[in-house]
Amino acid sequence: MHGYKMRNTIKNYISEIKWRLTGILGRLIIDLLCATTTIKSEGLKKVAPILGSGKLIFAFWHSRILLISYILKGWNGAILVSRSKDGEIIARILQNQGHETIRGSTSKGGLRALAKQIKILKEHARPGGVIPDGPRGPRQKVQPGVVMLAKKTGYPIIPISYSAKKIKIFSSWDRFIVPYPFTKCTIIFGDPIYIPEDINKNSYELFGNKLEKELCRITDKVDGSFNHVIT
Repeated sequence: MHGYKMRNTIKNYISEIKWRLTGILGRLIIDLLCATTTIKSEGLKKVAPILGSGKLIFAFWHSRILLISYILKGWNGAILVSRSKDGEIIARILQNQGHETIRGSTSKGGLRALAKQIKILKEHARPGGVIPDGPRGPRQKVQPGVVMLAKKTGYPIIPISYSAKKIKIFSSWDRFIVPYPFTKCTIIFGDPIYIPEDINKNSYELFGNKLEKELCRITDKVDGSFNHVIT
């Protein structure tokens, strides 16, 4: 029994080292890639006062994580990430970019994770982050958790997306994109969405649809500016 516990401890220790190295290497690769690109912003002026307050929730599609995580590094955000294997990779990279990750999703530990995220944001004036179509989709369909988070914290939701002139589009469920080195990128901010504190659960879908439409609008707009149609 003692030998089994020892082997298990060693196995867990080695696994943790691997995951830590994954996070460090992932951040380095993203930093090196994005440092070669030219990044401009669109719609920043209308959300600048909200960004300055630190009290906001960034919402972005699963396919647009890469560059958004790069520009938000060091923001000390509290970001909800799934418990999946892909989620573990994302979480480790985000942690190395200066964020706190809360593990959970619509399928595993979601309510507990959401409650923890609400508590963290209410206790400290810091940004939150949600990937509303993760971890498995459907693609570009908002799940209700982000609406509840905004209602409970009183924070506005800031839709954010990006695209680039030259991109690699993967055949994954989310059509994940990666910009090529030395290409031009645009980060786009959507209209802030405020969730009234007194809404009932029947209204969650209404505000979720509003966020979904705005995220799709800005994503289609920024893709279109580079003549991309991603389906």
